[in-house]
Amino acid sequence: MIKVPSVVYIIFIGAVLIFVYARYIESRAIFFPTRELEFSPKSFGLEYEEVFFKATDNVELSGWFLPDKDARYTVLFFHGNAGNISHRLEKLKFFHDLGCNVFIVDYRGYGKSKGKPSEKGVYLDAQGAYDYLLGRNIHPEQIIGYGESIGGSVIIELASKNKLKALIVDSAFSNAKDMVRIIYPFLPYWIFSSRWDSLSKIKNIKTPKLFIHSINDEIVPYKLGRKIFEAAPEPKEFLQIHGGHNSGFYESETVMKEKVADFLTHLRGV
Repeated sequence: MIKVPSVVYIIFIGAVLIFVYARYIESRAIFFPTRELEFSPKSFGLEYEEVFFKATDNVELSGWFLPDKDARYTVLFFHGNAGNISHRLEKLKFFHDLGCNVFIVDYRGYGKSKGKPSEKGVYLDAQGAYDYLLGRNIHPEQIIGYGESIGGSVIIELASKNKLKALIVDSAFSNAKDMVRIIYPFLPYWIFSSRWDSLSKIKNIKTPKLFIHSINDEIVPYKLGRKIFEAAPEPKEFLQIHGGHNSGFYESETVMKEKVADFLTHLRGV
């Protein structure tokens, strides 16, 4: 017969192992940064400035600013969890072709940015990027936030604390709890430190919002994108596209361009 102290000890050790395992996979399942910038906007014939600025906790960050002399808006672009800014050239051109300045930022630990990524850290990076634009005399009413995948969580966090003209949330998830239940259904979500709680934050964001999500998304389920949209207050729009999580833009570029162009046009009257 197993003594009670032994049972308690076994349960305790098991809980510790589960906790350690959860933190181990969490640290490796969220951020996939690369340092080398493989391409530049020049590959698409685009003029750009390489920019260095600081996050609000003083970590040095880098990014690219693509100017358009006739731009009404500046797109503040936050990319997904893998690669770096040099892997988003098609999307940079996409927004630039729509007549916008584009400012894309590498989170800490990505590209030429210093530091190590974390949920709290990338939120501080976003605030630093926003403050940098204000320092260039770009008014909040001229800033459109764009976030893809985990970048959607970043731009929603930023918009919950700062004024923006509008948000474009692309292939984002509702919160870490919902993702954990899908990816690691055998683990309790509360043992993970990350929250990424876009679902609660979006409820208080009144600026115009365009949500984009592929019905075929194999990484962030379509239903999670819809969940954020349904929780968001008006004004809001939803564009359903086709293709995978990382290929949806390429497979649906034409319809996306038409919708985003229409969204930007209607902003002028808001």
